[in-house]
Amino acid sequence: MASDHSDAVSISPSQEHVECKELDLDIEFGGTEARNKLERKFLWKLDLHMSMLVLISILNLIDRNNISAARLRGLVTDLHLEGQQFATMLSIVYAGYIITQIPSNMFLNYIGKPSLYLPACMVIWGVITVLTGIITNFVGALLTRFFLGFVQAAFFPGAVFLISKWYKRGEIGSRVAILYCGNLISNAFGALIASGILANMDGVRGEAAWRWLFYIEGSLTIAVAFFAVFVLPDFPMTTKWLTDDERRLALKRMEEDAGVGDQTETEKGGFGYGLFLAITDWKVWWFAILSVAQVIAMSFIVYFPTLTTTLGYNPTVSLLLVAPPWVYAVIFTYVWSRHSDKARERFFHMNIPNLISIIGCLISISTTNTAARYLSLFLVTQSCSAHVLMITWNSNTFARPPSKRAVCLSLINAFQQLGNILGSYVWPSNWGPTYQYSFAIVLAGNVIAITMTWILRQHLKTLNEKLEEKEQEQGIKEKGFRYVL
Repeated sequence: MASDHSDAVSISPSQEHVECKELDLDIEFGGTEARNKLERKFLWKLDLHMSMLVLISILNLIDRNNISAARLRGLVTDLHLEGQQFATMLSIVYAGYIITQIPSNMFLNYIGKPSLYLPACMVIWGVITVLTGIITNFVGALLTRFFLGFVQAAFFPGAVFLISKWYKRGEIGSRVAILYCGNLISNAFGALIASGILANMDGVRGEAAWRWLFYIEGSLTIAVAFFAVFVLPDFPMTTKWLTDDERRLALKRMEEDAGVGDQTETEKGGFGYGLFLAITDWKVWWFAILSVAQVIAMSFIVYFPTLTTTLGYNPTVSLLLVAPPWVYAVIFTYVWSRHSDKARERFFHMNIPNLISIIGCLISISTTNTAARYLSLFLVTQSCSAHVLMITWNSNTFARPPSKRAVCLSLINAFQQLGNILGSYVWPSNWGPTYQYSFAIVLAGNVIAITMTWILRQHLKTLNEKLEEKEQEQGIKEKGFRYVL
């Protein structure tokens, strides 16, 4: 080899590998320019199909949180709820989430057919939402809410896993942000839809307006589910609407991103191997505890109509006031997550919104001024971007194999439902109308999240240094996998 001759121009093994790799790409896709053109077309096509996830996300949260709007128009009275029974109705959903999420994602990874699996779950939870409209007591409400969570649990971790099967680590953040913006949009426009139904449907066919809320929104979910079957992609190897070039490009992109093929890794070690890898990695449990703190810091979401009601307006105006803070949160989350992707940085992008949320909490704790308290709602809602970046950081950290990633995403998401359960009891009515203690708990959740992510960042930084040292010892000049900080 040329390296044996000191007077010759040598090519290092890593340089030779890179040049061969580029040559292979030229041959496979018709040159760099042709590949770039194909990749732009491919991503546009993929983004168009993935946009269905945003609509599903909107319906997912509307069907879960419409009970908060129904609370303002007679649900509590008609069901004869007392004490903490309404909070229990909110929290029981997440018990179903905890049970289902891990086996659901393992099953999704195994069958490789999200275009059928996710819409099937939609139909079931749409039917359950419709049935919520016919309940007459607390026990019926508990049963419908539990099974709603049991089925809805499949969607969000499944959607994030689906995104991670197609996009590079530097592309995931903005896509997860768009997906999560569906949740934020549902908070804004779900309240607008609810205000229209609750204001105009009371007494129609002898039914209370809050019952029509569940009938209409559940039926809408079922209708969209049938359409989603034809739009959602499966995995790169099983999606039928890809051309041969697009399929090879999809697989090549994932191989280039992590240095190993995504599809080949999926089947190694059997069905339960990914579960074993996930539960034996302490970083997974660190993320899980972190997610509980972050979710408690966002516990205001489900009680947002209640918070706007404390401003002193009638129920219809209070529901309309829900929308502006969430519209702002959608814009902020998308722009901020996109910037995080471009910078390939997570810690500071995640915790600046948490710091802003702390300021919002301090305002709400210290004053009863209407304008100041409404401003504080804008400041706390943008902290949802921190949750988006936490999910993205999770996916970046546990990149391979996909079977492990599937379990990590679902395990962490399931564990964070403990935060939702606890958060359901953070806003008791006897703490209103100021909810100072509630905002103090939210503030504490933000502080814990900031502290835990700093410790995580320092550990990942140390791991990156070890990876670099190992490459230097082995004489590898081409930079390999690095954890995103």
